[in-house]
Amino acid sequence: MLVIAGVASARPMAAQGTDAGSRVVRKLEFVGAHAFSDEELAAVIATTKSAWFATSPLVRWMGLGEKRYFDEVEFRRDVLRLVVFYREGGYLEVQVDTTVRRDPQDVYVAFRITEGPPTVVDSFTITGLDASPERDELERDLPLEVGRPFDRRLMLASADTLVARLHDRGYPSAEVFRNFNVDRAARRAEVTFDVDPGPHADFGAVRVRGAVEVDTALIRKLLAARPGREFRQQDLYESQSTLYRTEMFRFAAAGIDTTRFAPGDTVVPVLVQVNEGNFRRIRAGVGYGTNDCVRLGAGWTARNWLGGGRLLDLSGQISKVGIGAPLNWGFGDNICHPLVNDSIGSSLLNYSTAVSLRTPAFLDPYNTATYSLFAERRSEFEVYRREEQGVSFGIGRVTPRHLPLTVTYRLAFGQTVASAGTFCAFFRACTTSDVSQLRERRRLASLTATLAWPRTNSPLDPTRGWNGSLEVTSSSRFIGSSPLEEFNRVVAEVAWYRPLARNVVLSWRLRGGLLFSPKATFDSSSVNFVPPEQRFYAGGPNDVRGYDQNELGPVVYVAPDSLIDSSGNVPPGKAQVFPTGGNTLAIANVELRLPSPIFSARVRWAVFVDAGLLYERNNLSSAPQLVRVTPGVGLRIATPLGPARLDVAYNGYDRPPGALYGLTTSGDLILRREGFSQPRSHGYTIHIAVGQPF
Repeated sequence: MLVIAGVASARPMAAQGTDAGSRVVRKLEFVGAHAFSDEELAAVIATTKSAWFATSPLVRWMGLGEKRYFDEVEFRRDVLRLVVFYREGGYLEVQVDTTVRRDPQDVYVAFRITEGPPTVVDSFTITGLDASPERDELERDLPLEVGRPFDRRLMLASADTLVARLHDRGYPSAEVFRNFNVDRAARRAEVTFDVDPGPHADFGAVRVRGAVEVDTALIRKLLAARPGREFRQQDLYESQSTLYRTEMFRFAAAGIDTTRFAPGDTVVPVLVQVNEGNFRRIRAGVGYGTNDCVRLGAGWTARNWLGGGRLLDLSGQISKVGIGAPLNWGFGDNICHPLVNDSIGSSLLNYSTAVSLRTPAFLDPYNTATYSLFAERRSEFEVYRREEQGVSFGIGRVTPRHLPLTVTYRLAFGQTVASAGTFCAFFRACTTSDVSQLRERRRLASLTATLAWPRTNSPLDPTRGWNGSLEVTSSSRFIGSSPLEEFNRVVAEVAWYRPLARNVVLSWRLRGGLLFSPKATFDSSSVNFVPPEQRFYAGGPNDVRGYDQNELGPVVYVAPDSLIDSSGNVPPGKAQVFPTGGNTLAIANVELRLPSPIFSARVRWAVFVDAGLLYERNNLSSAPQLVRVTPGVGLRIATPLGPARLDVAYNGYDRPPGALYGLTTSGDLILRREGFSQPRSHGYTIHIAVGQPF
């Protein structure tokens, strides 16, 4: 154990300058290592390989990268460190030799390891849990296993796991006594754990330290660890998380009040320590998006507003800056060129302003209520533009043992502007009077419930676990909607992440959605109408990457009637393409994420295949129901906001066939041809974005 303690003190010295030596460690390898990875072994020793930039003959002259110098004394100790590491892992007969090649400036180091056969766990017995009804759950999947090498580190981890599980079931005084016997000749080990759960206990009085402006009664109200409840360690962790979610504290800790608790007590007093943060914050930002051009945003937040932990937030954002009126600065000729032809979504600035008030511990410590007033204009590329003002009220519930649930009621007065072709093709509203009716301002009242299953190791760049979500939205005249705004919408998604090797991750996702709506009657027809802003759209950087934004699925073509000949043909490039969306969506993605040969800590590659299907169930003749599959490759660069990525996907399909409408001088649309199509200009689609696609 003294040798291992030397590892921590020796590593910093080996990483410094030429005090420890004049030769740079250019290569470090482990030969014959099978039981443990090279990364695990490298973490044990003090000798460290220099960065690639500091050792590569091509770029070392630039003076970049960190140099790690060779230390003879630490190198000899490294042999002992590896021997101790292997023996604690169950390989008692391990032998470690070394090979060192010294050049005038560089050193090439190899540790040659003969592991030998391991000592195996022959039996693993746990006593003291016979009376517990949860014995199977307590003993399930412990790190130490019978038939595997006798790793003392895993034995300690197993004991810690048992203690943690007992603490989370009401036994704060639980202890585990470890015993083992090793037969070196037979290479067998017998392990016994004697468990003393101690008495069952409940939470007691709560003491709060550090609160100045925040009422201690509110802090107690936010805690999951309340007097009289069964003691659970997880409730202490959840109490701490709840305090942080209020954004009022820069530090918050909830734990056992050890000055008032002795092992064996049946009442556990709680100590909460907090350090209040800044209660006022001003923020501002600027950004760029492929479909947003330049974006600007600003906001002001007041925490603990009028007491009670309330959070008041004022925020505003604008996008399409530089191309949308009134701030059209000519960016369409350069950085925002793809938006030039989007006369619907990019003709005006998008904006969003909101005033929201968030109240913690609403009726329950796990509930947070949010009230909002908002006004916004948002758009979907080449599909629609939506302007609305309204109010919303939502309740979010997060508990340590249940799924996060959010229920929101939203009432808005707004107007949707879409292409006349969209209205005509899918809603049979082809006259100017029909289109005018659909563009009128109406009430949209919706009730949305969202469930989430976050089960990954990272929200920004997951490598293990899975995520799931379910969203159900209902809009009806019974909760305040206009007749033309009634629909029911269901969206479900699940994604998995599986590590195959170090920094190699296989991920896959399934996403689907269904829309239902009653029939609506227009001057010239009666159809199942769903507002354009509520329909499903596909294609883009986060679903089927072989398509541009909203390009996958049904489309219609519109051209001046004077340019359409008698056969229904249009001069190349003269017909505008308008995605119409659909009411049925299915998407599947598979992606393999790989480390880069250089800068592997920052740069990764991706190989992916995306597949998608989007169609209208009640209008199956509008476009073929075909699954589109697009493969591609990508580049990922780590940033504090998540990986910045470049994806290039191949698309060998033509544009989907759709109806061709002629636009008359009076503004009416006349169907000129079914099954019209325009070829794609190229077979590759490029996307630039921040964050993993799923």
